[in-house]
This record gives sequence, structure tokens and C-alpha cells, in this order.
Amino acid sequence: MKYKSIEEILEAFKDKTVLVLGDVMVDSYLYGKAKRISPEAPVPILVANEREKKLGGAANVAMNVHALGANTILCSIVGDDKDGSVFRQLLRDEKMPTKGIIKSQNRVTTVKHRILSGTQHLVRVDYEDTHPIVDLDRKALLHHIKDLIEECDLVIFQDYDKGTLDPVVIAETIKLAKKKNIPTAVDPNQRNFLSYQGVTLFKPNLAELKEGLEIDFDKDDEKELEGAIQTLNEKLKAKYELVTLGGKGIFYQSKTEKGQYPARAKKQIYVTGAGDTVISIAGLCLTLDLPLPLIAELSNMGGGIVCESPGVTPIQKDELLKEAQSNSILEKYL
Repeated sequence: MKYKSIEEILEAFKDKTVLVLGDVMVDSYLYGKAKRISPEAPVPILVANEREKKLGGAANVAMNVHALGANTILCSIVGDDKDGSVFRQLLRDEKMPTKGIIKSQNRVTTVKHRILSGTQHLVRVDYEDTHPIVDLDRKALLHHIKDLIEECDLVIFQDYDKGTLDPVVIAETIKLAKKKNIPTAVDPNQRNFLSYQGVTLFKPNLAELKEGLEIDFDKDDEKELEGAIQTLNEKLKAKYELVTLGGKGIFYQSKTEKGQYPARAKKQIYVTGAGDTVISIAGLCLTLDLPLPLIAELSNMGGGIVCESPGVTPIQKDELLKEAQSNSILEKYL
């Protein structure tokens, strides 16, 4: 391996361009305080004092990749609506291009609106279409992908089951990436779980593994877990499998090696978004042709770091560097 330090690896990320493909959304927050119950119904009255909107879904993966220093192109579909305009402006605010974002009159922009009293999550209201994309939008999306992939070193599929990705888009993109010798990394969901045939790296969590394969197993039984992952490999023929195990860390497997690392988070505050960080780091490591155990451990560390922060936040490069420098497991590779 030509990289001799974690600093060299992280520095190499800046020369890479990543196409992030998948379902995007606006994460909307309304903050306030609830001090009494409504006389109209047994629900709290929130006195609102702050609103906030953030990039969500596959856009959070794009932000992670961007924060790690790589060039990021997000490709997806939003509605031709006010929320779609908000989404594109949020991208510009983060200094990321909007050229991969398609406006569609056949869908609404997905918005997850959360209402919180202090740190207490009271309710979430979702605005979304989850039906598969229509043929017109599929053709537009594939046209964008074919153009954008020319400047990319990696494709990340971030699938939230909202309909942007379907078997045709997935198969055509994988075919195109293979033709150009571009690695592909997948964070899957249930609907398209077995559509990602022959990708480079496939990263489900435990729940997705069970739902996608329609099997049940004891996650604490090493043989049952490995058996499920072997079944996954036989069905998908991916080069690498990474399975995030929540509080138990991460499992990795290829044709020649397999292993498990324990969770790195010292305290788990908020696990949402950790998978986005894992797939971002793992994907970028693929572009450097790093050994799978090193990919797994570095990704595992990144996921642990974001679990220690409240809310959905991208990994910070300096935090990952600091954590990696003190990690003895990486010493055997660097």
C-alpha cells in the first residue's frame, strides 16, 4: 500500500470526486417549550422560538464526503415546488453544486418536519412521495448520471426507499460504473435490496440485512450472523460486505478475509446519521484501494464519532484524524 500514514490517506481524499445518488430530503426542525396541555385536546402546547432547515437523506452523505475533503456531486430528484427551491439553496449554502438535482412535476420534495420541546421529540410530520419514479424522470436521471459519472472516481448509492432509485436506474448505473472501472458503494433499503448486483461494497445494518434477505437470525450468534452475510454474498456477488452492528461495531467480509471490530463510540447519544458517515468513509477508501480491514476500522471510527454528537451531523476530518492517530489497530496497515 502506498500510503504510510492516516494523514496521507485523508489528504488523498481531496483529489477524489464522488457521485452520490439517491433519495434527498429537507430536514426541518421547529424548536420551543411545552409547558401546558391544550384545553382542546390532550396534547402539549408548544411555544415555538426557533426554526431550522438542513439537508437530509442522501444529501447528508454528500455533506460527509464534502467534509472529508472530496469533491461531491449529488444527483437526485426533487419536486418543482417551494421545498425543492429550499433544498437547492441549502446545497449552495454548503458550497456544493446543484447541477445533479432534477426538478420534477411528478413528485413533491420530501420534507421531514420535527417538532421538539427542548430535547424532547414531540412529533414528526412527513411530506413525501414514495412511489417509483415515472419513466420521464427515470430518463432524465439516467441522462444526468451518464454525464456526471465522467468526472467521478466513485458512485455511492444512498437508498431511503423513497422511489428515486429503482432496479433500472441501479442496474444501468452499476453497468456504466463497471465499464469505466469506477467502484460502487451501497447503503441499501428494503425495496431494492437485492437489485445491487455485483457492486464493490454493500453496507446494510442488521435490520436491513434481516428485512432484505427475509430471514431471522440471532445477531449475538457469530455463526448465524456469518451465515446470513454469506447468503447475502451469494445473492449479490458484491466484492466486499460491511455490516454495521449498532452497539456491537462492524463486521467485514470479502472472498479472502472476514472479521469484526467493536463499536468505537464511548457514549452513544444519537445513532441517526452514523450509517451515512460509514458509507462515506468506506467509499472514499475504495478509491484509494485500501485493505478491507483498514476500510472497516476507519469507517467504524467515523461512525462512532458522530454517534457521540447530538443531531445528524457530518464527520469532521480533524476529529477522524485525531481518533485514528491514537488507534492501535491501524498500526499494522500504516
